Amino acid sequence: MIFHKTGEEIERIKKSSLLVGKTLAEVAKIIKPGVTTLDLDKIAEEFIRDNNALPGFLGYGGFPNSLCTSVNSAVVHGIPNDKPLKNGDIVSVDCGVLMNDFYGDSAYTFEVGEVSKEVRDLLRVTKECLELAIEQARAGNRIGDIGYAVQNHAESNGFGVVRELVGHGLGRSLHEKPEVPNYGKKGKGHKMKPGLVLAIEPMINLGKKEVKQLDDGWTIITKDNLPSAHFEHDVAISLDGSPEVLSSFEEIEKVLINK
Repeated sequence: MIFHKTGEEIERIKKSSLLVGKTLAEVAKIIKPGVTTLDLDKIAEEFIRDNNALPGFLGYGGFPNSLCTSVNSAVVHGIPNDKPLKNGDIVSVDCGVLMNDFYGDSAYTFEVGEVSKEVRDLLRVTKECLELAIEQARAGNRIGDIGYAVQNHAESNGFGVVRELVGHGLGRSLHEKPEVPNYGKKGKGHKMKPGLVLAIEPMINLGKKEVKQLDDGWTIITKDNLPSAHFEHDVAISLDGSPEVLSSFEEIEKVLINK
């Protein structure tokens, strides 16, 4: 079942989504070599609760923490730990918030210290994939148009597109229908209508597309052990049929510019 939201419900999702962006900005303030992903998790959980919301991931399906922190070759669902981040690492931080009965869900991949040019290019292209995907989230378009936009841009830059993990609908549940793959054909899949809210999240690998799950039952890594990047926005198809981005990277990038 696909749920279409009212204007008021979209506003509630937007509030949750913007709180995710503010939480990730708090995380951005402390990311540097020597900090652990458990440090990031603690900051995030405290900030979410201080803002009268609940961490959306904590306990979800048995997940043990408030953030998914995926370092280097980890694609998504990395469990925070006490291993210090190193200069040259990247860490994808995925965060969910539950507030006023609705979820927000957004992710940003951070550089730790100085990273290589090829990794910087991976992050840039993954973010561009997200922007191109959002452009396709319009009434009358189909889910395949979103996937095609991501796949075409990533592969034309020589990167691998993860197949096993997808974006999703978002609302009263963290994961709703429809699924939003990062690959596909134009004009195929579910036809989008006003009121649909999607979490669009390109997961792009520096090397090949193949991934595997670690023994912890959560962490997904690249099979070739090369880095992977992940950016995610929540997007509503507004009443006029155009995409409205509900989440924000603005606060995050303000922190990063001033660091």
